[in-house]
Amino acid sequence: MGNSTKIDWEEFRKKAQKAASQAAEETNEELAGEMASFTHLTKKEIQEIFPEKSEMEDFSELMEIVKSSTSRNNKVNKIVENSEKFGKVMVSLLSKII
Repeated sequence: MGNSTKIDWEEFRKKAQKAASQAAEETNEELAGEMASFTHLTKKEIQEIFPEKSEMEDFSELMEIVKSSTSRNNKVNKIVENSEKFGKVMVSLLSKII
């Protein structure tokens, strides 16, 4: 049997957290870029308004509903069904405008 190396688990944890954080930032930036191509907002504005990936995903879902070919009443009903999630998106958007 060969010599085993002692693993510094704390250092490993820090490196793993840093890698995960960097990957999340890259993903958020890419998602913001995609969203900017569908809106009048810049990538930077989207990242400022929706700093969390989940917020961007909710915004994306809301955009999909608004741009769908269903009737206005169906759109409103779908938004109302998810009012808590979309309420946060609307507050963030309105905070940027007002």
